[in-house]
Amino acid sequence: MKSSRVLTKIENGFPVAAFLLAILLPLVESIGRPFWGFHIPGSSLYVQQLTFWLAFLGGLLAARENQHLTLSTTKLLGETRTARLTRILALATAASVTAALSYGSYLLVLADRQLGKVLPIGLPEWISECVMPIALALISLRFVLRASDRMGGRIFAFVAVAAVLGMGGISSHVGPLVIPLLLVILLASLAGAPVFVAMGGIALLLFFKDGTPISAVSAEVYRLVASPTLPAIPLLTACGYILAEARASHRLVRFFHAIFGWMPGGVAVLVAVVCALFTTFTGGSGITIIALGGLVYPILREEGYTERFSLGLVTAAGSLGLLFPPSLPVILYSVVAGVPADQLFLAGFLPGLLLVILVAAYGIQVGRKAESGVRTFSWKEVGAAAWEAKWELSIPLLVIVLFGSGFASMVEAAAAAAAYTIIIECFIMRDLHVVHDLPRVLVKAGALVGAVLMLLSTAMGLTSYLVDAQIPDHLMATVTTHIHSPIVFLLILNVILLILGSVLEIYSAIVILTPLIAPIGVAFGIDPVHLGVIFLANLELGFLFPPVGLNLFLSSTRFGKPLPFLYRSVLPFLVILAAGVLAITYLPVMTTGVLKLFGKYQGVGGF
Repeated sequence: MKSSRVLTKIENGFPVAAFLLAILLPLVESIGRPFWGFHIPGSSLYVQQLTFWLAFLGGLLAARENQHLTLSTTKLLGETRTARLTRILALATAASVTAALSYGSYLLVLADRQLGKVLPIGLPEWISECVMPIALALISLRFVLRASDRMGGRIFAFVAVAAVLGMGGISSHVGPLVIPLLLVILLASLAGAPVFVAMGGIALLLFFKDGTPISAVSAEVYRLVASPTLPAIPLLTACGYILAEARASHRLVRFFHAIFGWMPGGVAVLVAVVCALFTTFTGGSGITIIALGGLVYPILREEGYTERFSLGLVTAAGSLGLLFPPSLPVILYSVVAGVPADQLFLAGFLPGLLLVILVAAYGIQVGRKAESGVRTFSWKEVGAAAWEAKWELSIPLLVIVLFGSGFASMVEAAAAAAAYTIIIECFIMRDLHVVHDLPRVLVKAGALVGAVLMLLSTAMGLTSYLVDAQIPDHLMATVTTHIHSPIVFLLILNVILLILGSVLEIYSAIVILTPLIAPIGVAFGIDPVHLGVIFLANLELGFLFPPVGLNLFLSSTRFGKPLPFLYRSVLPFLVILAAGVLAITYLPVMTTGVLKLFGKYQGVGGF
């Protein structure tokens, strides 16, 4: 037992150390460069390597905590005998694919060892890369052990791993098995296997079928790591988790209550605004509903709002704010689509504001009849609440000023925000203890970071195969042959994204769909930045789409309400937000107009 605790502490310690170093290096670089001409040689390379370590060490944590991203349809199975059997299938498949990825990573390390690349500190690069095969092997072992509580299920998973690894010696006979194995992987993903397993497994099979070494999938990880913007994702994730674990939500609710509480429907406006602000840092991962739901729902009920409206508002507001800086999905879309993040943030501001205003306006309409009484406006309370929440309110401003002014890169601004948040919550507000609480919070953040980055890295492997096989070109030719109007294309796109956005995690949807949709949008003359805003706004709406929208399950779990009741509760918000998404889609002036105003418009596309 004691050795188990020691191993857990070691496993937790590495991601925490990687987080702190990833925060420190860009921060030192951004401060030292302009003021003292100080520069850390290879700083960006070190941050990339730390992000690489966070991806796989965080993935190991996510496997331990069962936090790898899965299709939300798995929640429909409940706790039945069928669910237990499908769990064995899902995790046996997950263990097998992860073991194959580990072996492919091992081959990559051997190849890179021959190249003799050395990091600036003198460490051979292949030694740093060893974290990939080791972490993947341990993740595979965890999947085997989690496959079942009984020895029979675990033995089945272990045999599946051995069978997959043994396929390497009979590659000439694997061809006829490709389709059945693809079906097994798809069924396993529907049964609860992580999405990164589905994408990694499909990529491995397709490369293997064509005689390409399976290390090609692992090699694509470095395409991911080389992205100059990617390290901002773990840094901002840490920022969001620290805010969620502190009492920041209480201070923000008090501030917005002081501003909007005097209005008819002001409490509903408060919920929409504070949830939107919180979601900018949590990225729509569900933290907003979990962290704020228990705080704002009782406030709504006390003010006289019905149970149905209150649940619908909290569920809908949990995804507002995805388009505002420094939203993680915007940064991820920027990485995958190759669209500048600053342009996406500028273009998404008015559309994001529109969606918040629509929800708030509906809240005002309902609140005129529902609220038990309207408070008088008090400048004294506004001042006191603003003073109490001043530090949290300044965090997004810090990111916008640093990044928007060009003083710091996106990664440096994210590092500054993370460091600033730690200082606020640990040393100024003292909601978190720097020794007892901060490591625990960073471990939680590391699990989400690992889940997201492992998903993205395996998606890069699948994307590489799709590009090599010219799948996007064939898809574009088919679409442009049958659809000639960009208006019709965008309408069909709205429907597809709405449906898929309800089934997939937002990170899954971005990495899977963006490489397919972006080239088609360009072919129809749609500005890439405008298309990105449409894409993200639709996925935001998908969180509410029955029967399996993510926010519906989160609210059902958080408040103990049956899903059919939540379907009825969110319906008005779904209709309102759908109208907003259509307005965003067909009024490109909302996005490109802002870009033109700030001199950022590239003049790409005619729609």
